[in-house]
Amino acid sequence: MRRFNRFFLLSLFAALLSGIVGNAQTTVAPPPNADVEELKQTVRDLALRVSALEAELQKQRTVQTTEIATLRPAALTLAPAADIRRSVEAVSSSGAAPVPATIAATPQAPAAQSSPVAAVLPTQLPGGATLNYMFDGYYGYDLNHPIGRVLYLRAYDVLSNAFSVNQADVVFALDPDVANGRRYGVRVDLQFGQATSTLQGNPANEARPDIYRNIFQAYGTYVVPLGKGLTVDFGKWSSSLGIEGNYTKDQVNYSRSFFFNYLPFYQAGLRTSFKVNDKLALNYWVVNGTNQTEPNNSFKDELFGFTAQPTKKILWNFNYYLGQDHPDSQPATNCTAPVQPGLCLQAINPAPDGKIHIFDSYVTWNATPKLTFSLEGDYVIEREWAHAEPGESSAPSHVDGGAAYARYQLTPKMALGGRTEYLSDRGGLFSGTTQALKEFTGTYEYKFGEGFLARAEYRRDWSNVPYFLTNKPGVLTADQPTMTVGMVWWVGGKQGAW
Repeated sequence: MRRFNRFFLLSLFAALLSGIVGNAQTTVAPPPNADVEELKQTVRDLALRVSALEAELQKQRTVQTTEIATLRPAALTLAPAADIRRSVEAVSSSGAAPVPATIAATPQAPAAQSSPVAAVLPTQLPGGATLNYMFDGYYGYDLNHPIGRVLYLRAYDVLSNAFSVNQADVVFALDPDVANGRRYGVRVDLQFGQATSTLQGNPANEARPDIYRNIFQAYGTYVVPLGKGLTVDFGKWSSSLGIEGNYTKDQVNYSRSFFFNYLPFYQAGLRTSFKVNDKLALNYWVVNGTNQTEPNNSFKDELFGFTAQPTKKILWNFNYYLGQDHPDSQPATNCTAPVQPGLCLQAINPAPDGKIHIFDSYVTWNATPKLTFSLEGDYVIEREWAHAEPGESSAPSHVDGGAAYARYQLTPKMALGGRTEYLSDRGGLFSGTTQALKEFTGTYEYKFGEGFLARAEYRRDWSNVPYFLTNKPGVLTADQPTMTVGMVWWVGGKQGAW
């Protein structure tokens, strides 16, 4: 504005001078001194008026800025915080490469600075920490009208003809910031709703699951200054076995695959990731067990894997997991010493010592900015006994198969997603029945705004044997067709996938 005013003033002055020069060229006699003085005074008056206008404009800007800061403090603090988070993410990616646990549905836009919810709920904390909130609910309908409205083999959409709360979450996240001297971080995810029954273990695989039921994740992080960075996590975290993850907003479909429902949901222990270079990271875990916050035996499970990004459009993960899931103790009632509830145990002798081996691999290809493809393949083999005695069995049970995903972003608000899957369950490790399972899922997504989306979904599961419930007692069917509408709300300072 000031430059325009000065330009206007100089132009006016130049025009006036040119008029004087022109008059001088056409007039023989020079102008009288009185006219020149009058012209100079006019220019001075114009300069004073321009200065007064500039002062008034600056005063109005100050008043507007004060009003905005009073009414919308969150909107003003989000922009610099976003810059800080971007630098933190850049440092984290250069110092370590954690294994992605989700299919990124779309690159998440920065937090909506104009969101009225963001202005009410705290999302930014001192020191760069963020608070994040999510609500995920659905209505599903099974065309088989099953008894009890129960859907088989579903992880989250477990009920038919019911308005359901899948989950409500509160996430506290403080990422390491090596560039600014902070090598540590911490994350806590609190979860409530139906999903806690799916994700948390039960007494069959850990003695006291209920005391951890609402703690989906809780771990601390430290970046060791070794090479390009060695990231070490200690605590309980969401498993990266399998391509899908917990938070619906970051997935292609609303429902989850068979393999998401079968592979471990979480581990507890020590997790490391070493970044070799910009294209390769090596991963190693030592944990209590599969879906075990507390162990049910003395064996410690391990994972060996890598994350590779040969090009900017391709991301590949490979994991090998070795574990032992069979308990070496069971609940008892004859303890004389005081112990916490659930810790009165007696030994199982002999205890099964068979191992579980999981080979898991998935790759994502961002074909275009709007089109993404993903493939997942898994092979699992488990034995009850490693060295069988008379009356015991070392016969293996197998689960193997894969899934394919595609997503196309029609517009900034609309997207289409699809998934097809095959799972061979020999020995009934997953479903309790030897069968070949298939499913197809088609999803339409509409994003009302940053922090609110809805998905309409049709899914059909089918098997080579009658397995799924019907509305007739004792009568099973070989397929399970469902229609679901899911809605997800979220707000928080954390950008990208959660």
